Amino acid sequence: MAMKLRSLLVLSSLLAFFTSAASAAPLNVGDAAPLISATTDAGTTLNLSDVYAKNTYTLVYFYPKADTPGCTKQGCSLRDANTDLAAKGVAIIGVSTDNVAAQKAFKEKYHFPFTLLADSDKKVLKAFGQSAVMFASREAYLIKGGKIVYKDTGVTAEQGQNILKYLASAKS
Repeated sequence: MAMKLRSLLVLSSLLAFFTSAASAAPLNVGDAAPLISATTDAGTTLNLSDVYAKNTYTLVYFYPKADTPGCTKQGCSLRDANTDLAAKGVAIIGVSTDNVAAQKAFKEKYHFPFTLLADSDKKVLKAFGQSAVMFASREAYLIKGGKIVYKDTGVTAEQGQNILKYLASAKS
């Protein structure tokens, strides 16, 4: 009986730990965009605040794992829409928990013209309110003037077109 009680207490403690570690306040339209830095696919540090300041819009998109089918579709969607997005002043930043080498290989393999962040310490995920314990959730945040103006969740092959549709309908 004591052994079962002890096991139950240990299990509930672990569950409480992972629940608290995984819970973050999700960001929504109108919220301030996080001012955080991370390591790029080239191994350099990128401050997101610098990207926000240099561009009309910044799209920060999250994907679970480099070079997997859904993440590849998502990245290729943004790659294929990049010329149109860039013409509208959008800089794209991809984020996953992969390491620098995996991000670099993913970028090179699919010819992504945008920066990928290696968020292996999950600082960027947490700053954006991601609650994933191991991997990023598939989300995208369009930022203008330091504020989130559009949030896109759970998409893959349509992400580039979704952002372009939003921009076509948005008031300047």
